[in-house]
Amino acid sequence: MKRNRVVITGMGILAPNGTGIEPFWESILNGRSGIGPITLFDANEFKSRIAGEVKDFDPDDYIEPELKPQRMARHTQLAYAATMMALEDAGLAHSPDIPSPLPIIIGVSMNAMDVIEKALYSTNRHGPNRMAPTTAAASIPSAPASVIADRIGDWANATAVSSACTSGIDAIAEAFSLIRSGDVDLAIAGGTDAPITPLVMGSFIASGLSSCRNDEPQKASRPFDVDRDSGVISEGACVFVLEQLERAEGRGARSYFEITSYAKRRDRSALEPGSGLEYSMQLALTNGRMQPSDIDYISAYGPGHPELDAAEARVLKSVFRERLGEIPVSSIKGVTGNALSAGGPFQLASCALAMRDHVIPPTTNCDVPDPACNFDLVQFRPRRANVDTALVNVRGLGGSASTMVVSRFAEQ
Repeated sequence: MKRNRVVITGMGILAPNGTGIEPFWESILNGRSGIGPITLFDANEFKSRIAGEVKDFDPDDYIEPELKPQRMARHTQLAYAATMMALEDAGLAHSPDIPSPLPIIIGVSMNAMDVIEKALYSTNRHGPNRMAPTTAAASIPSAPASVIADRIGDWANATAVSSACTSGIDAIAEAFSLIRSGDVDLAIAGGTDAPITPLVMGSFIASGLSSCRNDEPQKASRPFDVDRDSGVISEGACVFVLEQLERAEGRGARSYFEITSYAKRRDRSALEPGSGLEYSMQLALTNGRMQPSDIDYISAYGPGHPELDAAEARVLKSVFRERLGEIPVSSIKGVTGNALSAGGPFQLASCALAMRDHVIPPTTNCDVPDPACNFDLVQFRPRRANVDTALVNVRGLGGSASTMVVSRFAEQ
């Protein structure tokens, strides 16, 4: 059976550390964190009062007035903006050359919590009959994909993927599968989340998943550092245009990278954290007909949580064994924070730019690596290197784990 080659031809990024491809990348290379005090609500009474917010975001700058952007949830606004940026980057923003059907697949982890919480507060204050009539449509999981599909036209199909933090990379994998099998030639996929609301932040704090380093927010997210206390929750959106190779070449499009393989697994049990990630890495290598020696760079999940970082370090050693000491590893979450379903797409975007610029991004705020993380961790500054093949790891609440392998595009 013929398997089509799938390339990325467009990227759109709205992240706490920068909006747009170059600002996002420049901040990662320079270790300039996007984490700061929470401004989206009054967090003075919260034990953790920091997060990664997308700066200076005005939905009216990206969304047409007739679409009523103020009625949308924030994660929908971010996803729409990222999609328009990706289409522009791919050279398709004003092109009639968009095939039918066109899948729009958006990963969402926390849903429209800003809309839901606002409706709850309104109900408690004014009664159930004063709720905004747009609440239901704005808060369904498929709202981001549906709004984008409405904008593109009736040949677009909208799908939501929700699998915790792996949602974004899983959405991209679904689009990859559709193109690879020949069902479609073009797809739009990525992840979006806007979890910085009182209820969501309170739940993460109660679970020990939000750093309390309030006096040093830019140093709070410390992947693999011996002094890490937890991750830092952030928001954002990252959307890609995926294209069948022959179609992309036919229109003269630039290809950032080729998706080589993907795998998804779950932890065997709560007593074996990281076991799902071990399986997903092994299967992704097998699916791509690769050996550990074929990987030039590992983009680690590395959220900066003591137990989660240690579990990832343990399974990296199990999969790559003696080869691990020769493969550069880094996590970008010291700069981006943990943007949930947008986090995996952020990692993919950084891999695309690492391949483009022949440089590996550093692990910001990892000043003294945990002794358990004794592998070739890139610290302090970018490292010059040729990255032809990168492995991306993402984990999520509930034990989900996804691994994607991407390669520099090369003609065969």
